[in-house]
Amino acid sequence: QVQLVESGGGLVQAGESLRLSCVVSRSIFSFNRMGWYRQAPGKQRELVAHITSGGSTHYTDSVKGRFTISKDNAESTVYLQMNSLNPEDTAVYYCNVVAKYVWYWGQGTQVTVSS
Repeated sequence: QVQLVESGGGLVQAGESLRLSCVVSRSIFSFNRMGWYRQAPGKQRELVAHITSGGSTHYTDSVKGRFTISKDNAESTVYLQMNSLNPEDTAVYYCNVVAKYVWYWGQGTQVTVSS
């Protein structure tokens, strides 16, 4: 079983930054894609960003230019650098990795942005 442990969430003011980390219990070389999703109260979970095993990245429009996803293969860790945060970014952020057709999720980390 694969375990994902997120960290780095917290309460910040608008305009500030946070860096989320996701440590994966096995080598991330075995995954086709790694990403971050978020779910705000009363809303569906949505993709924030993902990165492929080859390093290609994709971002949802609302975070382009503000968020950066990256990975450290040696540390089996996926990061999400979030800059210029705004209250609309408030949500629980979930790490996700995909191996062929199997999806794995972390427990989530809360990000709250005050205005």
